[in-house]
Amino acid sequence: MAKKISLSAIVLLCVLILSGCGSVTPKAEPPTPSVPEGITIGKRALDFKLQTLAGDSILLSGLRGKPVLVNFWATWCVPCKVEMPYLQQINDSYSSKGLVVLTVDWKEKPETIQKFMTSNNLSMTVAMDIDGKVAQAYAVGAIPTTFLIDKDGIIRQKITGAFANKEAIEKELKKIMP
Repeated sequence: MAKKISLSAIVLLCVLILSGCGSVTPKAEPPTPSVPEGITIGKRALDFKLQTLAGDSILLSGLRGKPVLVNFWATWCVPCKVEMPYLQQINDSYSSKGLVVLTVDWKEKPETIQKFMTSNNLSMTVAMDIDGKVAQAYAVGAIPTTFLIDKDGIIRQKITGAFANKEAIEKELKKIMP
């Protein structure tokens, strides 16, 4: 009887060893590499949360699934003032196609921004970067600066300086519009 136990134990041990070393269990697929966050072309845009002029909170990552034009600006900036009507035209023409035009005002009071928007008949969404931390995180050295972000949240273009006209913006939008 002792030999039967020994033989059974050996058989059981062999079965356990073989099942542990073999490829009986399917191997897990390697995880899909994620795109790192950053502020350069090809990286997933750094997420931020700001309050809008309308009093809502807006989270950049909450806009995934839609192409986004993020424009850093200020009311005192002459080139910004020049391009604002073109951004409004783009907002009016492309919002029905899924584009989100998000203007980010740099370090100004809501009253100043509201007065500018009203006097210039502008209705785009304005996020307020009151302490300038988002612009700093995005390394915005001059305004206006525009980031074009595709529906997956990937930065496809960065433009420093004002757009000359609506057509100049449309040319760049081809990089993010379906």
